[in-house]
Amino acid sequence: MTSSGLISFRLFRRAVAPMAGLACALALSPTVAEAHSVPNCLGPKSDTWVVLTVDGVRNGEGQIATTIYADAPERFLVKNGSLYVVRTPAVAGSTRYCVFLPSPAVYGIAVYHDEDNSGTINRSGVLGIPTEGFGFSNNPPTIASLPTFRSVRISLSRTNLATTIHLKYP
Repeated sequence: MTSSGLISFRLFRRAVAPMAGLACALALSPTVAEAHSVPNCLGPKSDTWVVLTVDGVRNGEGQIATTIYADAPERFLVKNGSLYVVRTPAVAGSTRYCVFLPSPAVYGIAVYHDEDNSGTINRSGVLGIPTEGFGFSNNPPTIASLPTFRSVRISLSRTNLATTIHLKYP
């Protein structure tokens, strides 16, 4: 390369390097912006969270209750088997919020629409079929029975991952 070519390359590199840094920052900013645009993050504070979108919410009455389960199938859907429950106001159509998690790991997530703010999911009949909307991580079928932990387990291996849970109403 000639000396004038080397000078031109160095000038080009000096001009482009700052723009490359800006492009890198812009490419990373949607992830950061997504985390900060979520209006409320719930649960015991930590460095790990998941952004949840619960869709199919039929009205804005009551709350969306979210139960977080550790990777322990024997504790799934068992009384006092969860890590914790968080609640956020229901928004008709789609409710979006974030939940702190203890650490990156495998979890199971169950949600229901507590329309009457009773603090429990309402059930009817001998079989105890829910009368309020409910859903699970991975959106497994729940026509014949409740899902297994295996069907709802979700790997949240780093912070700021997002998932959508579809509510089903009876």
